[in-house]
Amino acid sequence: MNKNQNKLTSLEVKWICYDVGNSAFILLVATILPIYFNTLCTSAGIAESDYLSYWSYASSISTLVVAFLGPILGTIADYKGHKKKIFLTFALLGPLALANFWIPSHWLSFLMLYVCAKICYSLSLVFYDSMLPDVTSDDHMDAVSTKGYAWGYIGSCVPFIISLVFILFGSKFGIGANTAMIIAFLLNALWWVAFTLPLAKSYKQKFYIEPQQHVVKDTFSRLKNTIKNARKQKKIFLFLLSFFFYIDGVYTVIDLATAYGTSLGLDSTGLLLALLVTQIVAFPASLIFAKLSKVKDTGNLIKICIIAYFCIGVFAIQLDKQWEFWLLAVAVGCFQGGIQALSRSYFAKIIPENSSGEFFGLFDICGKGASFLGLLLVGFITQITGHQNYGVAAISFMFVIGFILFNKVTKLED
Repeated sequence: MNKNQNKLTSLEVKWICYDVGNSAFILLVATILPIYFNTLCTSAGIAESDYLSYWSYASSISTLVVAFLGPILGTIADYKGHKKKIFLTFALLGPLALANFWIPSHWLSFLMLYVCAKICYSLSLVFYDSMLPDVTSDDHMDAVSTKGYAWGYIGSCVPFIISLVFILFGSKFGIGANTAMIIAFLLNALWWVAFTLPLAKSYKQKFYIEPQQHVVKDTFSRLKNTIKNARKQKKIFLFLLSFFFYIDGVYTVIDLATAYGTSLGLDSTGLLLALLVTQIVAFPASLIFAKLSKVKDTGNLIKICIIAYFCIGVFAIQLDKQWEFWLLAVAVGCFQGGIQALSRSYFAKIIPENSSGEFFGLFDICGKGASFLGLLLVGFITQITGHQNYGVAAISFMFVIGFILFNKVTKLED
């Protein structure tokens, strides 16, 4: 029985594959892209503090768009036969945008293309996450969700390392810096597509709502009812509220780690290698959380992760040395996969299965909405004070609020 519980089904493996594919993009966003964007900004004479603010604002715009579109498209995706089509649309448009990152030569044009790619990536995750009840059972959900992040972390290292070799050592092989970046963008785009196809071929929507005659009208009507019902269902409502606050720091750390280190003047090669260590550490750490979720309460594990991230946020406020960034990278790797995966599976278990799309649309509003607020705060405070550390300080308070609210969630009866 234990062997059967631990063994992944073919569909679960293919679902996990998409985590492996899209994680290559998000690792690129967290490492190489901010440095590449900084190069474009430097050539245009833009100050370091403004560079960090512009990068933050761009990420904020993409998350705001997703927060608006996610629930609407998620509600439509719950109709029979719609989820895979909408998922594939964004899962393929994202890599297409990524493959063209080398074309813009002006920092603003590049930023606009980046926003488009980030929107497609984030929207694809709305439908991908909502597939979880279709591909696995409640008792296996924590393990599958966590393994998705785990294999995503280690799998994304493959195209990243290859890209890094071309970027750092390409000149020794007669490959210029621009050519190396083109190779990196194309390689990561192809990786994303390759690991999307297995799920696209095999996924079938198990839980759904029958199509209605007036789809648009019914979609907004259902969305309105879902929001009302979420507010009435105290456990779901409080969880979404707590998630809004604590995931803020998580996504802000992911989005701004390299940009923050670069703006502090830390060595870019060291930053890239440190964040590679984050991915490597996150792999076994996520698998450990997957095992712990079978014997420990998921809610308590999420609390541990929130406390750990609060400590990480406090430490980051005074960060100004390379070794401190390395220590931060290892600490983030220990808890990043756990808090994301367990939050996803925890939510999937407390919502109606046939309305997973619309509920995960709300889940994404809270996740992306929080990220929007965090990135906006960092960008705004950094720009008005001229100190990056003050911007980072705002993140820590959100973990405190998130913990207090989540503690109330775990005290509620099912």
